[in-house]
Amino acid sequence: MAISYPVNQKEFIPQEECLFIEPNKSELFIGVPKENTTIEKRVCITPEAVHTLISNGHRVLIEKGAGEASSYTDLEYSKAGAELTTDTKKVFSCPIVVKVVPPTLSEIKLMAPYSVLWSTIQLKTLKREYFLELNKKKISCLALEFIHDHHGAYPAVSVLSEIAGISSILIAAELMATTNKGKGLLFGNITGVVPTEVVILGAGIVAESAARTAIGMGANVKVFDNSIQRLKRLQNNLPIRISTSTIQEKLLGKALMRCDVAIGAIRGKNRSPIIVTETMVENMKKGAVIIDVSIDTGGCFETSELTTHDKPTRIKNGVVHYGVPNITSRYCKTASMAISNILTPMLIEFAELGDLKGVASSNNTLKSGLYTYKGLITNKIVAEWFELDYRDLDLFSF
Repeated sequence: MAISYPVNQKEFIPQEECLFIEPNKSELFIGVPKENTTIEKRVCITPEAVHTLISNGHRVLIEKGAGEASSYTDLEYSKAGAELTTDTKKVFSCPIVVKVVPPTLSEIKLMAPYSVLWSTIQLKTLKREYFLELNKKKISCLALEFIHDHHGAYPAVSVLSEIAGISSILIAAELMATTNKGKGLLFGNITGVVPTEVVILGAGIVAESAARTAIGMGANVKVFDNSIQRLKRLQNNLPIRISTSTIQEKLLGKALMRCDVAIGAIRGKNRSPIIVTETMVENMKKGAVIIDVSIDTGGCFETSELTTHDKPTRIKNGVVHYGVPNITSRYCKTASMAISNILTPMLIEFAELGDLKGVASSNNTLKSGLYTYKGLITNKIVAEWFELDYRDLDLFSF
């Protein structure tokens, strides 16, 4: 009598062991177009980074003049091994396009189907049509702000936040100068003179960098944040103890009435919460300065408005408001070096993983930055913000 097996007898035969196959390292062809220098002066790859990428077997095509606003000449890029061209379409047609700001709709039309875009995302500046155009060409995009490691650290956000925090204090110091029609106050703690009063909203990296810079220049600093944990970390990281408080309207109102400079550095998941009302601004000193670093996500001062580097300030209720969203672009060479230092190892890692499929199918830091995969929205925040269909990347079959 034949024995009835619950499974096929062939399954009992020894099989070959399936070993993990390392992905083949790919050779990248990277295009770096020239930014619209009226709004963006940074460049995301420096000549030093080009040399590193070329040494790793990759090609880099630079549009002529791409680094001029950041004081990098075409000759420096050429000596580093980059190919240069005046043909914008040729640069955008590269398999990988690297920009600081997201491309315009007309620039997306120049891009090749199934190409990969690396840039910041700057959600506040985008519209739904941007993502529809990406979908038409099946373009995959990585946002530098979204990329984080397994410990929750955001390298690009952190380094740009440091620059933004330092910049906010330096800009405030300039705006208070008499030559800029300011109050004529100096940040320095001069003997016998009452120090400048600075109020900072938030206790993150921007706030910490701003506080450290203001303290170094001799100012009295007060920091407000609703997280005791963040306030404690900030206190521990600063060279001296400063005044800190949770956000209470009465206490904050009094601090703003006395301050010479107010820095807004609070962000929300989608939009920055409005912490300072128009009434509170009306009660501030005439000639006081507001630097709203959170303006790119709506701002945390009710009276804040978007401004540009050409016309950076507006005066409301006698208070100077600075609302330039890409504040780090003011110090474009430093910002360019910082972005390049973050981006270059990521591009090399991308090549090590083989291709986009290798990034999307493995558990790596770059995967966290993907907000579109071949045109499909794979980031929930982006999908909800623009009311688009969301696709979970973990459910894709590769």
